[in-house]
Amino acid sequence: MESVALNAPGGDVSIWALFWQAGWVVKLVMIGLLGASVWTWAIIIDKVIAYSRMRAALNRFEQVFWSGQSLEELYRTLSERKTTGMGAIFVAAMREWKKSFEKGARSPVGLQSRIDKAMDLALAREMERMEGRLGFLASIGSAAPFIGLFGTVVGIMTSFQAIAGSSSTNLAVVAPGIAEALLATAMGLLAAIPATIAYNKLTSDVGQIAARMEGFADEFSAILSRQIDEKVAPRQQRTEEFA
Repeated sequence: MESVALNAPGGDVSIWALFWQAGWVVKLVMIGLLGASVWTWAIIIDKVIAYSRMRAALNRFEQVFWSGQSLEELYRTLSERKTTGMGAIFVAAMREWKKSFEKGARSPVGLQSRIDKAMDLALAREMERMEGRLGFLASIGSAAPFIGLFGTVVGIMTSFQAIAGSSSTNLAVVAPGIAEALLATAMGLLAAIPATIAYNKLTSDVGQIAARMEGFADEFSAILSRQIDEKVAPRQQRTEEFA
């Protein structure tokens, strides 16, 4: 087990000094937790900005979609650029719609099923993109306190070994060694608390955005279903009459 020299009374007990006085195992734990904390905040900031932009994009799309603009014109506009959210679901459905009619779709049920499947796949891709890296926040929120506790246990064991070999048990001598060990737990909590809070909040935001996109998919599916009945069903009926 590594040895740690006990601090003399009145020694430096600042966070920086405690870090440098810690053993290499505790140092590695602290560095790992610091890196995890930095990455956690980077993910949080990125997701907050991304979800804010997504909500704004959903609002803009809904405003355009329900403004009465032609679906064909809206499809041509959106298909020329990269789209996300409801736009991606809309483009996927319209692409399947156009491909099916170009190939002479005859079954209303089959066409409706293919369109719904296309929208489901587009929605799944959007959900996968939005939920990316949220698992890291969940892992840090659950594991960071235990990692910090591991560093603390190692540090305290080392400090007690050094105390056993020392002739002095004065609190001023013992305290710095215990403090540097407890610093690992503090860093673990500092990494875990924001990660846990952010994970719960961001997961809730994803659920709300997903609910809006699912609602749009259902509404658009109903709109296309009515158009399918108007276009495909009469064609199928005429085909059956001539058969």
